[in-house]
Formats: sequence, structure tokens, C-alpha cells
Amino acid sequence: MKLGILGLQNSGKTTIFNALTGQNIETASFTSGKIEPNLGLVNVVDARITKLSEIYNPQKTIYANIEYIDFAGLSGNESGGFPSNLLALLKTTDAIVLVVRNFEDEIISGVLGVPDVLGDIEKIKSELIISDLIIAEKRLQNIELSQKRGIKDQSLLIEKNAIIKILDGLNSEIPVRKLEFSKEEKKAIKGFQFITQKPILVIVNSDETNFGNNGNLLKEIEKQSKVAEFAGNFEMELNNLSNEDAKEFMSDIGISESAQNRITKLSYELLGYISFFTVGTDEVRAWTIQNGDNAVDAAGTIHSDLARGFIRAECFSYEDLVNIGDEKKIREKGLFRLEGKNYLLKDGDILNIRFSV
Repeated sequence: MKLGILGLQNSGKTTIFNALTGQNIETASFTSGKIEPNLGLVNVVDARITKLSEIYNPQKTIYANIEYIDFAGLSGNESGGFPSNLLALLKTTDAIVLVVRNFEDEIISGVLGVPDVLGDIEKIKSELIISDLIIAEKRLQNIELSQKRGIKDQSLLIEKNAIIKILDGLNSEIPVRKLEFSKEEKKAIKGFQFITQKPILVIVNSDETNFGNNGNLLKEIEKQSKVAEFAGNFEMELNNLSNEDAKEFMSDIGISESAQNRITKLSYELLGYISFFTVGTDEVRAWTIQNGDNAVDAAGTIHSDLARGFIRAECFSYEDLVNIGDEKKIREKGLFRLEGKNYLLKDGDILNIRFSV
């Protein structure tokens, strides 16, 4: 999973990045002019993988991971769209995390004024819409030019209709993810990776004094986007403490889990992801797929050859393994299954793919 972190300058965006990744990237009251993104890769903490490793004692244990990309702060007036290098990287993300300032700072507030969470969200969303408008307008111009030259195949017409639908939506401030497309239209626009087609998670970055007291604000944001509140600077500093001390300080302000664990759960919910596992004495590994994917999709996640030559999936559940004790007993109790191509995976399934190529 790859998440892009966006926010206006001085929103505490890099502070949130540090809290999530355990890094110590320099933060400042005002932008340093750096345009290269910060990158961080963290394991998805999953107690099930730890337990499976205890059972199988493998040579390798591989957790799922999340890659965070912390982009340079936006000025709020990118009217010409995002720079091409930023846009290309942003298109590779699975979802966007919008960080908005909800803290007072003597220097920042003196220049930017008091926090305006809802206003900042709208500024960022407007920039995303403008960026997609530029792409859609250019594509429509190219399609119309092709038609003038005599190219009139059906696929081009389908794409044109989809692009016009996108332009109409964006001009009405409706993001691409909220528009309805036919199967053919979805295929026609897939390669564009429109930014507003990506799901959004809003993080309200509060300080310790007002953290946990913004229920009405969070409800208002939740009408449009999934939202969470973080005490960014506080949670970044927790990385420098022992686990016991960190838990004690978290308890003091009402935080039950680390920033990393909370955003992992929210991201999986946002994207509709579930986990399945492969096990053995050589390797125990977690894999991520979308809820609703079938056994062939899961096989392809492991390796394309497994999907191409798929025969059957040997399957049992993590819960049954833990409750019963070992695979032999699972077979004896009739809980070991052979599933076909159309089997829809469940979170916590353990698979072994039979295939032939």
C-alpha cells in the first residue's frame, strides 16, 4: 500500500510523517524550499503474523507494509496544477492523506492566522480538482483533434464521453471518485489515474491542549471524507520514548493506539483491503488484497504464474489454526478446504496455491 501525504505549508504534515514512520525529518515553522518528497516504509503490525511465526518457526517472516510519501507543502495557489514530477509520483499512490492544521503556533498563527480546518480542506481539494481539470481538458482537445483527422473508432468515442462526464463533474466541484461510469468507460480512463479518483483520509493535526475536544468538527468533515484526529507533535515525540513510557503518556491524553496502528486500520478500511497469509517453514508472509477478490486474484498477488496456471487453492482459516493447534488436526476436523477460482477470500485465510504452467 502506498499513501501520499499532502497538506498546506505549515500544517504539520512532516510531523505526522515522522510520527507514522519513526523518522526524524527536520520540521520548521516555514517551508525550507525543499521540493523532494520524504519517503518512509513501515511494516503493518499484525499480531496474526507474529503468532504464525511462532507456530511455523520459518526462516523468514514478512509483514505487509505501507509506503508513505510526504510531499512538499502546498501554497494553496497551485493554479497551474502540480509540477509534473510531483504529479507522476502522486498518481502511483493508492490513497491520499490530507493533513490540516488545528494547532496554534506563535509564529505560524502570526502570519497565517488562526486555524481554519474546513477552509484548508477545501483549498487542497480545489487544487486537486484543478490538476485533474488540466489533464482532462488536454485529453479532450487531443481526442477532438483525432476526430477531425478522421479517427472515429468506438473506443475513442467511449473515452470522449467519459472525459466529458469528468469535466462536467469537476467543473461542478465533484471529484472523479463520486462519478458513475460504465465498465467500458472505467477501462478507457484507467490509465489517467486522476487524483480526485483516489480515496481521501483527512487527518486533523491538533495540539495536546485541544486534542479530543473537536467532535463537532470531525463530524462535519466526516460528511465528505474519512477523518481522524492526531496530536502530531506529541505523537512524533513518543518515538523517542520506551514503549512503557509512550503508553503512559498516550493514556494521559486519551490515545489508545500508536499513530501508525491507527492509520493502518483506517487505510485498510478506506481502501477495502483485507489480508491473507502463506505459511511454511521457509516463510510466513502477509499479503494484501481487496475485499471481494477471488482465489485467482490472490494467486496473482503472489505471482502471475500462479494465477495463469491456477488449479485449486488449499485453504483454512487463521482462527481455526490457532484454536485447533496444527494443520493435521484441521484436516481431521474437515476444516481444510479445496477452493476454486471463484472463491471469495476472507480476511485471515491461509492459502496454498496448486498450479501448473
